[in-house]
Amino acid sequence: MNLQRIITHLLTPDWFAQRVFRPADLTAIESAVSASEKKHRGELRFVFEGPLPMIALWRDLPVRHRATQLFAQLGVWDTEENSGILIYVQLVDHRVEILADRGIAQRVPQAQWDALCRGLEAAFRQKNYRGGALEAITKASELLVQHFPAGIKNPNELPNRPVRL
Repeated sequence: MNLQRIITHLLTPDWFAQRVFRPADLTAIESAVSASEKKHRGELRFVFEGPLPMIALWRDLPVRHRATQLFAQLGVWDTEENSGILIYVQLVDHRVEILADRGIAQRVPQAQWDALCRGLEAAFRQKNYRGGALEAITKASELLVQHFPAGIKNPNELPNRPVRL
């Protein structure tokens, strides 16, 4: 149990996440995901969260584990080619995690996703939330185009709208 982390999350208001990404930002992110998915067979989900649930704090759940929970909860793994990608932003902890389903993980090393995460965190430290998110989607798209280019069959299997928790 990390008492400082618990206090920080408890003192951060829930509306914090709404303030960071405004409606126009969410629309831009959704459009970027939609445009990205036309170029490859991957499926992107962008999820951002303010304060964590108390149970996660009590268990001192690492951000990566929270991302794994949401990967399953949101069905990111539920694509025909196992080509789902979760970009998870934990706003209070100032951390980003990208999880790739097994179809993509076999072709793109986690180190490349981790580098993308650190770049997104750097943009967020400069309060460049929208720009950072759009840049991360662009870079993820470049990796996916390289390893999962669009084919004749390219269904949109997951929603493109960002998820605010």
